[in-house]
Amino acid sequence: MTALYKLTGTAQQYAWGGENYIPHLIGFTAQKNQPYAEWWLGAHTSSPSMLEVASQKIPLDQFIRENPAVLGKQSRTIFGDELPYLLKILDVKQPLSIQLHPTKQQAEIGFATENERGIDLKDPKRTYKDNNHKPEMMIALSDFWLLHGFKPKTEILKTLRERTSLKALADHLETQDLHRFYSEIMQANQTQLANWLLPIFEDNRLEDLRPENPDYWVLYSQKEMNISLEKLDAGLMCFYLFNIVEVKQGKGIFQDAGIPHAYLRGQNIELMACSDNVIRGGLTPKHVDIDELLKVIDCREVIPELIPTAPQHHGSFTYTTPAKDFALANVRYDNAVQINEKAESATILLVMQGSLKISDKNTALELKQGESAFICADTEYQIVGLEIGYCVLAKLP
Repeated sequence: MTALYKLTGTAQQYAWGGENYIPHLIGFTAQKNQPYAEWWLGAHTSSPSMLEVASQKIPLDQFIRENPAVLGKQSRTIFGDELPYLLKILDVKQPLSIQLHPTKQQAEIGFATENERGIDLKDPKRTYKDNNHKPEMMIALSDFWLLHGFKPKTEILKTLRERTSLKALADHLETQDLHRFYSEIMQANQTQLANWLLPIFEDNRLEDLRPENPDYWVLYSQKEMNISLEKLDAGLMCFYLFNIVEVKQGKGIFQDAGIPHAYLRGQNIELMACSDNVIRGGLTPKHVDIDELLKVIDCREVIPELIPTAPQHHGSFTYTTPAKDFALANVRYDNAVQINEKAESATILLVMQGSLKISDKNTALELKQGESAFICADTEYQIVGLEIGYCVLAKLP
């Protein structure tokens, strides 16, 4: 049986995406005035990638069902007969929702509960789309901004006290734990939100602010997302509570279960457990489930830890994260330089720059920027650079 296959991903046209970055990177013609938010490579049943088998294209999830051995023994033992990860490219033009992801146990309970209630999987008010957790990592392809976890309480107090309209909140937080305080903020009525936020809009202009300042993102999000000042979104308050993080191009960050976060601007590579479970808490027209958010949220104080940049010399480098469901490797190649690899588990390769030839004893594929391949488990293969660049490999740790 062949062990190397050409793979084609799928575009997700969510409203927050940019129009040109993903079409240019992947190499397809963009439709006019259409957003391209994500490019998926994986076997998620809602949008599986297509595999080229004997001149025919079949969905990757179908191929795996029919040939589960391609996953590898370790993967099947731990995760069953499904590909455990999903690889994505994201182009974030507008801020994404305030969100978090459940633990495996929380996902199993939530999924079963909504099934028992008879909520259709495609119902826009459905929270749990599957029974899996969704830890995720990302590597920045541009300088990237995001929210990530609660700041230390002392920093939150300082941030609130620096703004006249929020000083009373600081006094209140002194007597509360973060979970109770955040619960009250997210359930505030419009009068309370107006008292806190309207002075921020009145006292500031976006062009006078820097992205390190929470006020910048409050004004930026309102402008980009057309949030009405008559109907304010409680999610705007999160800019004063969460870490505002800039991830320089090449560096990354890991999001564990329960950690609240939101991507704000930029492009990245994202790798996650194969799940579409997102519990939203604001800054979105999609379903916001505050009750479930407050059950699942991890309110620990977080000091962001960035994933270091991959070395620039040719060869393979695997980023370090706590994840058990996936690992991401960066492989740099030069012209005519051969790199030998072995896929212990099913692996997805995506060419990010330049071009390469990947081959095993039976098959050879030439891939250029934006093209990808599926590599079956237990395959020894070689990568030879045709044009200097790099690729990424999604696999098990």
